[in-house]
Amino acid sequence: MIKKYRFLIARRFTQISLMILYTIANIYGIKILMGNLSSSLVLETIPLSDPYAVSQMLFAGAVLSLDVIIGALIITLFYMIIGGRAFCSWVCPVNIITDFANYLRRKLGFNQIQKKQPASRNMRYWVIALSFIISFFMGVTAFELISPVSMIQRGIIFGLGFGWATIVIIFLFDLFVLKNGWCGHICPLGGFYSLIGRFSLIRVHHNAQKCTACMKCKEICPENQVLHMVTKTSMPVLSGECTNCGRCVEVCEDDALNFSIKNLKKEKENEVR
Repeated sequence: MIKKYRFLIARRFTQISLMILYTIANIYGIKILMGNLSSSLVLETIPLSDPYAVSQMLFAGAVLSLDVIIGALIITLFYMIIGGRAFCSWVCPVNIITDFANYLRRKLGFNQIQKKQPASRNMRYWVIALSFIISFFMGVTAFELISPVSMIQRGIIFGLGFGWATIVIIFLFDLFVLKNGWCGHICPLGGFYSLIGRFSLIRVHHNAQKCTACMKCKEICPENQVLHMVTKTSMPVLSGECTNCGRCVEVCEDDALNFSIKNLKKEKENEVR
């Protein structure tokens, strides 16, 4: 039973632990992790900055300090080399809300009713471009002003307030309007990390010889377009839009999906041949 939910449990532990660390730093002064998801300081020494927020600051004409630049480089390199788009499924608190909404969608049978998604997943990339344009002309970090991620995190640390409305709106939107609506179609932060994550080494790999085409993986995957190879060929998920959440690996009873290191899997298969 634990094996079936091992990545889900690990993700929730990570997300909740980060929120606890931010909270105790603010309330009790225990400075393990200070700040927020846009700009943090680890052990009062290591700066971490959201590269998307920093990009907006550049478009807005801000003069960046060295620690902000270093923090953005650290995060960019981590997700580019190792994490992929893992921020969305392992760090972002909004993921807990959208996962619950989509769990209910499956249980209530809404996915069968809505066979075709009425919106393009490319919308998030247009939102990225729009946020940069607004930042440039208005001189502000456009998305940061209205970011549900920031609102919910601030709400958790300082008291929800208007954050409750944000939670309810995103939950109802994903439940009744559009499957994976916020994270999979609109959120520019997720889109930005998908552009970085396309280079990462950690990948989900599909083994077509073991696959029985049950399609449980595509049903549960929040970005099921990345599993286009299922039933067809053995290959890793190469799209940066994969969140590395591991749910497809957990639900696959055929052991046809597993995490691997990009190219290393192929090299091992070649050695066996």
